[in-house]
Amino acid sequence: MRLFIFLFFISHLSAHSQLPSIESFTEGLHKKSGFIDYYWDNEKGKVYLDIKELEKELLYVNYLSAGLGSNDIGLDRGQIGGTRIIKFIKKGPKVLMVQPNYKFRAVSYNYEEVKSVSDAFAKSTIWGFNTVAQSRERYLIDATEFVLRDSHMISSRLTQRNQGSFKVDNSSSSFDNSLSKNFPLNTEIESFLTFRGKANGSWLLSVSPNRESFSVRTRHSFVSLPDNGYTPRKFDPRAGYGAMTFYDYASPIEDDLHVKYIRRHRLIKKTPGKELSEPIEPIIYYLDRGVPEPVKSALLEGGAWWNEAFEAAGFKNAFQIKILPEGADMLDVRYNVIQWVHRSTRGWSYGSSVVDPRTGEIIKGHVSLGSLRVRQDYLIAEGLLRPYGNENSAVDLMKEMAIKRLRQLSAHEIGHTLGLSHNFVSSARDRKSVMDYPHPLIKFSDNKVDLSDAYDHGIGDWDKLAINWGYRQFNSNESTQLEKILQDGYEEDIYFITDQDSRPPGSAHPRAHLWDNAYDASDELNRMLEIRRYILDNFSDDAIKNGEPMSSIEEVLVPMYLLHRYQIEAAAKVIGGLEYNYALKGDGQLVTKLLSKEQQNKALKSLLNSIHPKNLSLPEDLISLIPPRAFGYPRTRETFKSRTGLAFDYLAAAETATNLTLKMLLNTDRASRLLTLKSRNNKTQPGLNHVLNEIINATILKDRNSKNNYLGLSNLEIEISKMVNHNVLNHLFVLASSKKPHEEVNARTYSILKNTQKILDKKDPEEYHYHYLSDKISMFLSGEFEVNDLEELKPPDGSPIGSHDHTLSSCSSEL
Repeated sequence: MRLFIFLFFISHLSAHSQLPSIESFTEGLHKKSGFIDYYWDNEKGKVYLDIKELEKELLYVNYLSAGLGSNDIGLDRGQIGGTRIIKFIKKGPKVLMVQPNYKFRAVSYNYEEVKSVSDAFAKSTIWGFNTVAQSRERYLIDATEFVLRDSHMISSRLTQRNQGSFKVDNSSSSFDNSLSKNFPLNTEIESFLTFRGKANGSWLLSVSPNRESFSVRTRHSFVSLPDNGYTPRKFDPRAGYGAMTFYDYASPIEDDLHVKYIRRHRLIKKTPGKELSEPIEPIIYYLDRGVPEPVKSALLEGGAWWNEAFEAAGFKNAFQIKILPEGADMLDVRYNVIQWVHRSTRGWSYGSSVVDPRTGEIIKGHVSLGSLRVRQDYLIAEGLLRPYGNENSAVDLMKEMAIKRLRQLSAHEIGHTLGLSHNFVSSARDRKSVMDYPHPLIKFSDNKVDLSDAYDHGIGDWDKLAINWGYRQFNSNESTQLEKILQDGYEEDIYFITDQDSRPPGSAHPRAHLWDNAYDASDELNRMLEIRRYILDNFSDDAIKNGEPMSSIEEVLVPMYLLHRYQIEAAAKVIGGLEYNYALKGDGQLVTKLLSKEQQNKALKSLLNSIHPKNLSLPEDLISLIPPRAFGYPRTRETFKSRTGLAFDYLAAAETATNLTLKMLLNTDRASRLLTLKSRNNKTQPGLNHVLNEIINATILKDRNSKNNYLGLSNLEIEISKMVNHNVLNHLFVLASSKKPHEEVNARTYSILKNTQKILDKKDPEEYHYHYLSDKISMFLSGEFEVNDLEELKPPDGSPIGSHDHTLSSCSSEL
């Protein structure tokens, strides 16, 4: 009897532990069939996924489909979060979403060899799902919590940016069935997320209607992996493509474990042996339907430039650009897209991609263009042309300049999504690439500004070479022919230098810069200073429209006053500079070459010219035109900081420009390089002592006449000169006390400060300025003056004059 009861109990328990069938559980629920069937329970607010194949790998991509609108926080509409290969596996009552570790693998047909590597390194479990129903080998899982989680790490981003503490509020968040879709090869699930918490920073408050909550939308895409018809191409540092890397433990002992493939789209000729053939499937990009004219036409035209590059690589009509079909989804992985992104302030544009982590194949190109980009170019043109003073307005010229930049920007960001990195040496080589950051080329003659050639038109020689190298199809001898493409380019002075050697303020390459022009950075800086001086001397309220507050002159003045800021960076890199390429052993390309003392002294002279009082001054009649800010028009990040309260501070503007030059000149990396290069070749290098003494002699110790008057300077320029002297000392103090350079840099800077103090002590005892400088040095040397006490004026925003490169993606836009 006891045995009967026990068996009855076990049978009863087993019956209750059995899951219902998927068919019975989902009766009455809304179903969308596709790659992964899903069900929506509207009453309970639940979403379920029907997993039909365990252990099958697929791609999981998450997006931010509706963003915050703050450039500083960086959570934009359409932003790609992460791309992962995942698979669903069954463990006990749960179905787990597991991410295999493709960074470490064995490319082998030997199962045991593959398994040994797979078991050696950690995997990641992204989520564990409760199984609510089962029909044979199909499992229905509850995905509600998964799709309502903070998949885009929004809370972490806000904390990192000091904008407050927020978390998802499930009570006011939901799966969005109306925006979720299903297709044969991809499933798109949308969520409406509300975050609640407390805002701390101004950035979030500037874009959210409520300080305690904000809502966004996130997207979860499950995508079928591409077939094995794609052939990876090995990475070459000279070719301009970003790399995806992994370790192949099945590599022969004599080969490198570290494997690098470039990122690129799949493109295959219909007729492989034909020099110019149509592709089996062209690369098509679709433009956001929300882009207005004339921007829309500019973006379409600029994007279409790439077809010329693909023709040069042997493909006919391989690259196309169209308007997104009505009703199509920008985040649908089947579409390469160019989206128009709005933010509260100007910011970067960028080109991102969904990439197969196994091979580097680009599955989806996703370009985001900031809508305020065009307005910044328009502002620059207003300052250059001052169009509002007569009937012969230059408004059409300004619009044309801005539109030219948009064409180039479209091509640039699409280039990233084709696999290309920045090429910042292009501007020194007659603008050979759209993958540079272009400063408007301003021509100047007979006291007239000419913007007709401000931005180049069409694809560049480097772009054609790079596409040819990355996409050309070869029947044989691929490695030999790829090398020939690069060598032919090198012989034509077409080569590649990218972000790592261009962005850092202390970088050394004399040609690779952002937002610059010309082969000789020093000559171009002098030319820009000449143009800038003319513009400032003739600046007036003709730069603003009738009816605008007079105080808004400052917004147009700022980019004119700092017109030379990027050319300062370019010229500074010549000092302690080193010319080099990404040379490989045996390729015959330049490895390294020291710059001559003459080149470096020429750059130093042009930089010191940029902080001469006459180049920092503003005309009195212009200063008098700028009143304190009008009511309702406060200072912004686009205006100068002030030390005079409400009044426009010309001296603060000059201080800001001076800081730009001195920070580049006295960069710690540059100082260390001046020291080491001098030790390598004493006769051909200027050295650190020479540069420091030249700075001091051109400023603090510049000769005065017997009455201590400042020769040839107005009273306004005298005050600027004194400010420059203070700033020179401040920056020398920073260099002398920094822990970043070689310690001998500190020692030499200290020594030069001591010598300067001795000379200052001999000045006229009635000259308070020099005695203050002397006492200031004494206090620093004795430890009574802390560099942390210095309050440096932050300059108005510079980059982007247009796009944000997230490495391959970004242009973190630009100018």
